[in-house]
Amino acid sequence: MPYLILFFAVVAETIGTTALQASQQFSRLWPSLTVVIAYGVSFFLLGWALKYMAVGVAYAIWSGLGIVLIAAIGYALFGQKLDLPAMLGLAMILGGILIIHLFSSSAQH
Repeated sequence: MPYLILFFAVVAETIGTTALQASQQFSRLWPSLTVVIAYGVSFFLLGWALKYMAVGVAYAIWSGLGIVLIAAIGYALFGQKLDLPAMLGLAMILGGILIIHLFSSSAQH
């Protein structure tokens, strides 16, 4: 259950960050409202997940998955290209998340 809560926190954060780009520096109303609401939901869910998970583990997963998803969305929706070092760095972030999930006794299973 904590991973499901954390997953939805990541989704909300990703929606908020995507809307942040679309808000054009908070000059467009609906994307700006989406930013505030999505980040609020994300932090609420992250806080809920912290009842069951260590803060370092939860934050590493939340931020790491958010970074990877935003990079993919930036590429797909906004045409933001990634060079080889950026892709390698993102792969390392994913690898770190997998190591935490699969092998760490600090993560709740």
